[in-house]
Amino acid sequence: MCTRLSTISSFLHALLFASLAFANPDVEFLNANCLDCHSGPESEGALDLTSLMKHTPRATQETDRWIRIYDRVATGEMPPKDYTEVSEVDRTKFLTGLKQDIESVESRKFREVGRVQGRQLTMVQVERSLQDLLGIDIPLAKHFPADPRTHGYTTVADGQPMSLHEMDQHLACVDIALEEAFRRAFNPNSDLFQKRLDYKTLSRTNPRRRCREPEILYDLAVVWHTGMEFYGRLPSTTAKEDGWYRFKLRAKALNQPEGTGVWCSVRSGRCVSSAPLLDWVSSFETQEQMQEWEFVAWLDEGDMIEVRPKDKKMKSGRFQGGQVGAGEGEPQNIPGIAMEWLDVERFHNNGSDEELRQKLFDSLEIVPHKDWRQGKLKTDKPKREIIRLVKQFAESAFRRPVDDKTAQPYIDFAVENYSQTKSVKDALFAGYRAILCSPRFLYLQEQPGELDSYAIASRMSYMLWNSVPDQQLLDLAAAGQLQDREAVLAQVDRMLDDPKSARFREDFTNQWLDLSQIDFTEPDRRLYREYDGLVQQSMVDETRAFVNAMLDEDLSVTNLIDSDFSFMNTRLVRYYGIDGSANDRIERVSLPADSMRGGLLGHGAIQKITANGTETSPVTRGVWVSERLLGKEIPPPPTSVPAIEPDIRGAKSIRDQLEKHKSVESCAACHRHIDPPGYALEHFDPAGQWRQRYRSPGKKNGKWIPGPEIDTSYQLSDGRGFNDLEEFRQRILANPEQLAKGAVGHFLTYGTGSPVQFADRDEVDRIVAHCANTDYGFRSLLKSAIASRVFLTK
Repeated sequence: MCTRLSTISSFLHALLFASLAFANPDVEFLNANCLDCHSGPESEGALDLTSLMKHTPRATQETDRWIRIYDRVATGEMPPKDYTEVSEVDRTKFLTGLKQDIESVESRKFREVGRVQGRQLTMVQVERSLQDLLGIDIPLAKHFPADPRTHGYTTVADGQPMSLHEMDQHLACVDIALEEAFRRAFNPNSDLFQKRLDYKTLSRTNPRRRCREPEILYDLAVVWHTGMEFYGRLPSTTAKEDGWYRFKLRAKALNQPEGTGVWCSVRSGRCVSSAPLLDWVSSFETQEQMQEWEFVAWLDEGDMIEVRPKDKKMKSGRFQGGQVGAGEGEPQNIPGIAMEWLDVERFHNNGSDEELRQKLFDSLEIVPHKDWRQGKLKTDKPKREIIRLVKQFAESAFRRPVDDKTAQPYIDFAVENYSQTKSVKDALFAGYRAILCSPRFLYLQEQPGELDSYAIASRMSYMLWNSVPDQQLLDLAAAGQLQDREAVLAQVDRMLDDPKSARFREDFTNQWLDLSQIDFTEPDRRLYREYDGLVQQSMVDETRAFVNAMLDEDLSVTNLIDSDFSFMNTRLVRYYGIDGSANDRIERVSLPADSMRGGLLGHGAIQKITANGTETSPVTRGVWVSERLLGKEIPPPPTSVPAIEPDIRGAKSIRDQLEKHKSVESCAACHRHIDPPGYALEHFDPAGQWRQRYRSPGKKNGKWIPGPEIDTSYQLSDGRGFNDLEEFRQRILANPEQLAKGAVGHFLTYGTGSPVQFADRDEVDRIVAHCANTDYGFRSLLKSAIASRVFLTK
């Protein structure tokens, strides 16, 4: 049924566009200024205006071409200045008419089917919804295929598939979620424990055996610094069952290097070569005095944690045969970590078992059993309770009141199950399962035009919490108060201040800034030896903390380009070469006025994401800055144009290669917009460090050799030049409205499931203008976007 809904929705969109047509464009303007170059099969840029004018827009592709024409004429890029001079009167007349035509087409589509087609929940939203509805905490997204990103986001409706295979996976996931919930309800707190592992328990069981577990030294469990895989694994932490675990470690450094502590990493996994992938858990910096650290990890059954020194700048030990024998590390005078004890606690992080039982069964009496399938629910009126609880659960899952007609199929299904099994528990399981597999749960229930109060509550909740609305939102929806702008703004503040907003902050930042792609490449170890996993995680944490500060403090959007602060720990301060103090936790750090680390442009995570691990490309970085920060959509290159491969031998600079590429006029038109930000960032290498020259692999000893000097000078598409990153930033900061529009566009795309349409542009301008008095505060822009007509209509 879900597949049919998606197919029907797409068909209605296509059918509607087939019935629409523009009024005649300003033919006189096109004849006088455009047709010499853009007519016939050999027209420049493959834009044949004679064909486009003859066949008025009847498909999205043609509408998009008219929008591109509008934009290029509006910016003065077309007609070219060396071709003809166009009076502002003629230009304005043409643009005004074309704008009215485009808006007329899009507005009619909005009235008929909405600006966004039927939108389903993403895998993250399904996971969070099931967790909150059922009171469970187990990860579920791993049971789904990764959601595709369209226009940068998984929430965009145009890119959301729902095949039979994916529906089967959803059914399986619902079963896993319900079984976990019912298990905990009928066998409460059976999986919770606390224990302390002393240094003997943490260490190898046979002191004479050469292995990868800690050795006992000075009555402590010791792990030395080495590059050996899985060294520092702790088999005594092996999980007997899946779950969330809280750890508290007491430890100190051995042979601490001068001027720094011993940085250590914590990872989890099987810690064997047959299952080599490990998940990052935490990091900390040990000193010569004993200290304590806490960290939390999800462990699958059979997983353990690994604790080890991890810093590429420290001296590393050498051990034979891939194992470490007791007494082999101390004579090498290498840094290490010495652990006194480790506390382990199994816990639930999304509510207690009692709260879970309330969500599932309300006040029904439970007869517990260690095998939940044998548990029972006691009631004198089983059918009445089944009807009541199934309808109650349907209203929670569907995020709105449910009338008897809507609830009846699910009630009938549950009652029929009871007739066969005589088990209230089994009947509720069947009824809940049917509800969670319904399109009313999987899809946001929105109708064309202004959203009703419950649809607003759901749209707000799935944007800011990635889950179902809470009771306060639903109460406001019932009272009709979410139609009031001030009420919406107040709720956005409340929701952003709620711990659940961490879901939005993480998911939105992952997609907006592509942080989810941080592992897609790895810097070449021959060229960037200082880079390691601890640096990478610190850089990601820096960017997350920065975005959180932007939201919490309503900082100006100009901080995205340049700021006098960032968030670092001592490892990152040292990696960036910054004079300043910090500790082993990410904290706010003031930057000097001449620092290039201010704003997202100076973040190592951004530099790493926008490089290929070996070299950088002004094109890749230029597209990223244009689309992610400046709000400019860059069309993909023609399929006939080959990609530019950097010369890693250092014989040619990337600038030389790009200049040759741009000698083709059809390429130059786009690169005038793409390249400037990329050139401005060329002093940052693929590993996020500052450089003066390119690096090339050396022929001897594996050392890198210096390549050509870096030249960051260039000019913007409007002709304004810049010599370096600082001048580029000043050019961009001269137009903060552009940054604000870019941010609003990303908020609306993520939150509504559709990129900003042409007919939305005036509303975006109003949002930005409304926030001018806050210096375009990041939180103010988000709040105004959510309270806007674009967000509050389908």
